[in-house]
Amino acid sequence: VFFTFSLGTRVHYFGRTILHGGAKYRATGRGFVVRHEKFAENYRLYSRSHFVKGLELMVLLICYKIYGSAASGAVSYALLSFSMWFLVLSWLFAPFLLNPSGFEWQKIVEDWEDWSKWISCRGGIGVPSVKSWESWWEEEQEHLRHTGFMGCLVEIILSIRFFIYQYGIVYHLNMTTSIRQGIRQSIVVYCLSWLVIVAVLIILKIVSMGRMKFSADFQLMFRLVKLVMFVGSIVTIAMLFYFLDLTIGDIFQSILAFVPTGWALLQISQACRTVVKGIGMWGSVKALARGYEYMMGVLLFAPITILAWFPFVSEFQTRLLFNQAFSRGLQIQRILAGSKMQA
Repeated sequence: VFFTFSLGTRVHYFGRTILHGGAKYRATGRGFVVRHEKFAENYRLYSRSHFVKGLELMVLLICYKIYGSAASGAVSYALLSFSMWFLVLSWLFAPFLLNPSGFEWQKIVEDWEDWSKWISCRGGIGVPSVKSWESWWEEEQEHLRHTGFMGCLVEIILSIRFFIYQYGIVYHLNMTTSIRQGIRQSIVVYCLSWLVIVAVLIILKIVSMGRMKFSADFQLMFRLVKLVMFVGSIVTIAMLFYFLDLTIGDIFQSILAFVPTGWALLQISQACRTVVKGIGMWGSVKALARGYEYMMGVLLFAPITILAWFPFVSEFQTRLLFNQAFSRGLQIQRILAGSKMQA
């Protein structure tokens, strides 16, 4: 598990250096560790290099199960995708499995409070990345500010894969099947899906502007605006159910399609930072990015919290990390460190 995880570090930074330059030493592993690392620290270290890629692969594996024809049964699917699921689980949960006291309930509560405080804290001049999500988010985009035109162009081209993926999911919706008669109609439905995305972005922009202008002095008006948008969304969904045969399954599949599309829009906006700031949309991009970070944090934290409910999980992890071989290696490491200092 540790070897697979360390390969993810190499892959990420090799790829980033090839595209944008800026080669430097990157640590791929840790020595003997007996101190508990907080969830926020693990998130800062491995979010872009492992967690994002692991979630993307997980979504693709889910789509392969839903739409794939090569693995019709559960056994064949498990045999075909076992190695990829092992890669996904290693990239997503290895830092927490190898983190001492990672499944102790009190540590879990403290980690959640620390992470919530970190992600909600505003950045600014002099605010370090360990104290604020905004400062960390700006640091994670530093390579894009120092790259050239080709580096930004390649980032945009790579993000287009999410749009192709969105078309594939939308093409298989029940409402699409009921009205599709050819490639022209399927493209029309794909364009309609983009109208949904644009509508969601406009709603987010209105809420963001309303929160800044009305939330302090005109709370009633701000709540009325949110109520109108909520009722409008419900009416729109009801009309889709009635006129276009929308189903509950279509809603879940749409979420599966639109979430990666929103991430692609974020990546393109970061690559075109100057243009986005020029049209006054950078605040909305930052708000959308914070929402995605919060969602990823919850997805990672939920399984850890569930496992922490069972005391035997923490005991198993302690025996796994602090067994005799580990203790022997730790003592040898201390002896070697002492001899080097004396030399």
